Amino acid sequence: FPMERKTRVKVNRKEIVLAKLRKSCSCTPRKLKNFVMDFLPVLRWLPKYQCKEYIWGDVMSGLVIGIILVPQAIAYSLLAGLKPIYSLYTSFFANIIYFLMGTSRHVSVGIFSLISLMVGQVVDRELILAGFDLNDDVTPALGDGSLQSDSQSNTTVFNLTTGGMNAECGKECYAIGIATALTFVAGVYQVLMGVFRLGFVSMYLSESVLDGFATGASLTILTAQVKYLIGIKIPRSQGHGMLVITWINIFRNISQANLCDVITSAICIVVLVTAKELGDRYKHKLKFPLPTELLVIVVATLVSHYGNLNEVYGSSVSGAIPTGFIAPKVPHFSLMLRVAVDALPLAIVSFVFTVSLSEMCAKKYAYTIRANQEMFAVGFCNIIPSFFHSFATSAALAKTLVKTSTGCQTQVSGVISAMVVLLVLLFLAPLFYSLQKCVLACIIIVSLRGALRKFRDVPARYHVNKVDTVVWVVTMSASALISTEVGLLVGIVFSMLCIVVRTQRPRTALLGQIQDTSFYEDDLEYENLSSVPKVKIFRFEAPLYYANRNYFLKSLYRLTDLDPNLEAARRKKYEKKEKQHLKKGDHTTVNGLSRGETTLQLVPKQIDFQTLVVDCSSISFLDTTGVNTLKEILKDYKELNISVLLACCNPSVIDSLKRGGYFGKDFGNMQEMLFYSIHNAVQFAKDQK
Repeated sequence: FPMERKTRVKVNRKEIVLAKLRKSCSCTPRKLKNFVMDFLPVLRWLPKYQCKEYIWGDVMSGLVIGIILVPQAIAYSLLAGLKPIYSLYTSFFANIIYFLMGTSRHVSVGIFSLISLMVGQVVDRELILAGFDLNDDVTPALGDGSLQSDSQSNTTVFNLTTGGMNAECGKECYAIGIATALTFVAGVYQVLMGVFRLGFVSMYLSESVLDGFATGASLTILTAQVKYLIGIKIPRSQGHGMLVITWINIFRNISQANLCDVITSAICIVVLVTAKELGDRYKHKLKFPLPTELLVIVVATLVSHYGNLNEVYGSSVSGAIPTGFIAPKVPHFSLMLRVAVDALPLAIVSFVFTVSLSEMCAKKYAYTIRANQEMFAVGFCNIIPSFFHSFATSAALAKTLVKTSTGCQTQVSGVISAMVVLLVLLFLAPLFYSLQKCVLACIIIVSLRGALRKFRDVPARYHVNKVDTVVWVVTMSASALISTEVGLLVGIVFSMLCIVVRTQRPRTALLGQIQDTSFYEDDLEYENLSSVPKVKIFRFEAPLYYANRNYFLKSLYRLTDLDPNLEAARRKKYEKKEKQHLKKGDHTTVNGLSRGETTLQLVPKQIDFQTLVVDCSSISFLDTTGVNTLKEILKDYKELNISVLLACCNPSVIDSLKRGGYFGKDFGNMQEMLFYSIHNAVQFAKDQK
C-alpha cells in the first residue's frame, strides 16, 4: 500500500542561531529577574513555603541529619587525610549553599565517603611528593588559619617551592591547601559543564559502572581503616595496588596490634551493626532512625577521657579540634595546576551521584529537577567553600534516605542540619579531643554495609544480564586493585566496548511464518513455523555500519547457505571450461563426463530460493559502509537472478538508502524494492514469476 512522506520544511539554521543569540544577549528587567530566580531557586519556593504543613517535618529531619552528620564528618576526615575541623566546615557550607541553589527538595548534600577517599588519595600523593611523612601524627596549631605554620608546631617544616608556595608550610596546612585547590578546580569544571550543558556526560556512567565503582571504592575505604581498627602503625600506601600492599603490611605488623583498640573496635562494630539491623527491621515503627553513631561517640569519648586510654594504653585519639572559623583564603593557583587532572573524575563522580539521587527523589515525590541547575549547585558547593578551608562534596545516599524517611519536605531541613554543625563548630568541638580513631573507623566501615552488600546481588544480577555483571566485576576490581580514578575510567571504557561488541556481533536469524498469520519469527527460537517456498527472510538485530559489515555478510551467507560471490565464481569457471571444450568440438570433459555431469560437479546444488527479504526493523541507522553493503548484496544476488527486498525500514534508513542511490536515480523501482511489512514483501515475491 502506498505511503507518502511528509514534506519537510526547510529550516534556515543561520536565522535560528541568530534569533537565539539575540534572545540570549538581550537584557530586560523581566529576563534579569528570571535569570536570578533560576540561578537561586530558593527565591521561587521559599515565599510559597507552607509553614504549618512543612515546618515540623523539616525541623525533625534537619535535626536527625545534623546529629548523624557530626560523627560522620569527624570520621570521614580520616579518609580525606585532613583534620576533623575541615570536615565540619565542609558539611556546614555545603548545606547552606545547596539550600540556596539546589532544585531537589530531599537530597542531602555534604561530606561523602567516596569523594573523601578521592580527595584523600590526591592529598596523600602530594604530601609524599613534597617530602612529608604521612605517618607523622603531630598536630600543629592552626594559628590564624593561613598556610604559614609555626615551625614549632610541626616537627618537620618545608619550604615548598616545589608547590609554587614561597612560604614555609607544615604538613597540615599543605594538606588543606591541596584539598582546597582540588575542590576549587572540580567546582570550576562542574560550572563549566553547566554553562556548556555537558550534563549528558553522566549518561556514560551506567548503573553497573556506578555500583561497581562504589563497591570497589568501599573495599579501598575498608582497607584504609583496618589499621585504625587494630591500632597498628603502617606506612600509608599510595599509587596502584594500594589495597594489596596495605593488606600485606597489615599482616606483617599484626603482632603490634593495640589490644585496647581491638576491644573497642569489636564492641563498637557489634553495637553499630546490631542497631542498624534493628533499625532496618523496625523502621516502619520508628518515626526517626536511632542516633546510634552519636551515642557511640559520646560514650566512647567519655570512656576514653576518664579511662586515660591514650596515656595508659597508647590508643590513638582525634586530638584537639578548635572552635570557630578560620579566616578565608584564596586557593593557591600553583597547586591547582598540580591537581587539575585529578579534579576531573572528582567533578564527574560528584555531579553524577548528586543528579542521580535528585532524580530518584523527584520521581518518588512527583516533582521535577533541573539537571543543569544541579550541576551549578554542586559546582558552587565546591567553589565557595574552598575559600573557607573545605573540600569536595556530593549528595549522599544514606543521609538522603534518612531525610526522606523522617518527614523532610524542603531544603529548610538542610539549614537546620547546618545549624547543628554550627553549634558543634562554635562550642562542642573540643569535647571530642579524647575520641579514639578506632571508633571513627568503625563508623566508616559500618556505613559501607550498603555498598558491600552488592556482592550478595551478583547471582541475581548475573541472572538478569550477564554483560552488566561483567561490567560490574571489571569496574569493581579495577577500582579496588588499581585505583579509584583508573577504575572509573576502566568501567566507562569497558562498558562502551561491550556496547560496541554487541553491535559488532548481534543476533541474526532466518524467519519462518507463524501458521495462518501474517507474522514471522526466528525459526530457531519457536516451534511450528513454516518456511516460505522460494523465499528466505533474514533479520539483523543491530545498526549496519562499518564495524559489523563483515559479520552481516558472513551471517547472511551462512544462514542462507549461499555465498553469491563464490557461486558466481563457480559459474564463471564452468562457463570458461565449457567454452574451451566447445572450441575443441569435444562434448565430453577430460574425465569422460558429459557437460551435464560437469555442470553438476561445478555447481553442486540448486539454489532453493529466488527472493531474499531483509527484515530491517532492528536496523536503527546506516552509515556509508552500511548503504554500500546493501547495494553490494543487491548487485551480487541479482547476478544469480535472486531478488533482494527490504522490509520494515525506518525513515532514517530509507533516507540513507535514497541518498546512497540504492533505489536508482529517480527512485523508480522503490515500490518494488521497499515494503512496510515482511508479509507485504513475501506476497510480492510470491506474485513474481
